[in-house]
Amino acid sequence: MWQAMDDQTRLFSFGREAYGMAAQAARACSVFLADEEDEWAADEERSCYNCRYRRWTQESFVCMASQVTDEI
Repeated sequence: MWQAMDDQTRLFSFGREAYGMAAQAARACSVFLADEEDEWAADEERSCYNCRYRRWTQESFVCMASQVTDEI
């Protein structure tokens, strides 16, 4: 589901339109935090596409949660 990046972040392997997979990944995530609703990209609230820790790329998104948890 994820591709490990050199900077300890993870790239979502399924792109920008894998809504079911993004929701599944978010349900398994212990640090998911919903972004502001006007920034949501999916209808389902708990989705990586709606997470405050995702950063969009041209093809998908990068999960920044590992960098957040390292700071805590």
